Amino acid sequence: MSKGNKERNLIKLTGKVVSGLGNYSYWIEKYQSIYYEKTGMILFPGTLNVELNEPYNLPSNTIRLEKEEYGGTVSVSILPCKIFGMKSFILRTDGNANGTGDHPKTIIEIATDIKLRDKFNLKDGDLVEVVVI
Repeated sequence: MSKGNKERNLIKLTGKVVSGLGNYSYWIEKYQSIYYEKTGMILFPGTLNVELNEPYNLPSNTIRLEKEEYGGTVSVSILPCKIFGMKSFILRTDGNANGTGDHPKTIIEIATDIKLRDKFNLKDGDLVEVVVI
C-alpha cells in the first residue's frame, strides 16, 4: 500500500474544544505509573475534551486499563492518536463507552504529556483535528 493510500485510511475526527469536569486530572496523577506502563508516556494530569458532531465508538483493539489491575472501579480504553502532530491518546471509561458515564459518545478526551490548552492557546469552541493511528 502506498503512503498516500495509508494516509487516506486514517480516521480523522474534527470537533470543538469544550470544558470538562476535571475528573481525569485526579486519576491520571494518582495512577501515573500505570498510565505510563500502558502508554509509554508521562501524561499531563488532565485531558482536552473535544465534542464531535457524531458519536464515536472506539475500536475493540484499544489498549485496556482494567479496574482489577489497579484495584479500582473503572476500566478505561486507551486509543493512540495524534493532535497537532503530537503523540497522544483518547481515554474513554467503560461507563462513557456504554452510555452510563459522565460524557456522551460525542465527547472524546485527549491525553498527552503537556497541557494542550496552554501549549496551543486553545479555548472552548476552537476546532481541532484528532487523527486515530
